[in-house]
Amino acid sequence: MPEKTSKKEINIIIISDAAGDTAFNNVVAAAAEFPDAKINYRRYPFINNKEKLKNTLDEVEKYPNLVIIYSLVKDEMQISIIRFAREHKVQSIDIFSPIVEALQKTTGMRPVEKIGAQHKMNQKYFDRISAMEFAVMYDDGKDPKGFLEADVVLLGVSRTSKTPLSLYLANMNLKVANLPLVPETHIPKEIYEIDPKKIVGLTNDPSVLNHIRKQRMISYGLNPDTTYSNMDSINKELEAAQKLYKKLGCYVINVADRSIEETAALILKHLGIEK
Repeated sequence: MPEKTSKKEINIIIISDAAGDTAFNNVVAAAAEFPDAKINYRRYPFINNKEKLKNTLDEVEKYPNLVIIYSLVKDEMQISIIRFAREHKVQSIDIFSPIVEALQKTTGMRPVEKIGAQHKMNQKYFDRISAMEFAVMYDDGKDPKGFLEADVVLLGVSRTSKTPLSLYLANMNLKVANLPLVPETHIPKEIYEIDPKKIVGLTNDPSVLNHIRKQRMISYGLNPDTTYSNMDSINKELEAAQKLYKKLGCYVINVADRSIEETAALILKHLGIEK
C-alpha cells in the first residue's frame, strides 16, 4: 500500500474594507489549481480602519504558511500590510493591481478607472504601490543598494521624521530610502556615490528633539532621562550630522515645528517637482 503524504497546509488571509467577495472568489479559483494543498480560507471583511487592521494582523500572525490577499482603499492600510508581509517574510497581494496591470500590458489600453471608486487603476496607481513597497523595503537603511535606486535619500538622526516623510513622498510616486544617523556608525559607501541633489539632510532643534525623545521613552514606560535624550548627546549627534551634510553638499531642512506636508513641499521644490 502506498505511503500517504501529508498535504501542504496554506492559510490564505483575505482582508477587505468591504465584503471581500471578489477577492475570495478569485482566490478560490486560483487555489483550485493546487488540489494537493490543504487550504484554509480566513476572511476578514469590513476592515476599514487602522485599529481593525492591527487587530487582524495580530491575529493572523499565529498562523503558519501565510498568504495575504487584500483589497483596501486607504494607502496607510496598504502600507501596514506591505510592512507586515516583509517583516514576517510572507506573500502579500493586492488582488486588483496584478490583474489590471497584466490586462493593460497585454491590450495596450488604459484602464477606465471604474474598478472601485477610489482605486485609480492607471499607471500612476501601480507606480505609487511600487513606491510604497520601495519605501518599506529600504526604510532605516535596511539595504544600502536602495540608496542608488532611490529618487530621494533622507538622512537624519533619530526622530527627524524620516519614515513618515518617506511614506508621504512615496504617495507621490517617489522612491525614497532613508538612513538613520547613529553616533559612531559607519556611513555606507553608497551615500557618497549618489548625486548630492537627491540627498536631503534632516535636522531639528536640540530642545525640540529632547522633548520628542523624552516623550518617546515615556510612551514605552521607560526612564525618559537617558543618553538618548541627553542634551549633550543630542548636540553632538546634530553637529556630526551637520558635518556630514556639509561634506556631502546636500540640501538640509530643519523639521522643527514643521508638518510632514511642509517638509515634503520643500523637498519637492528642491527637486523641481510640482506637487
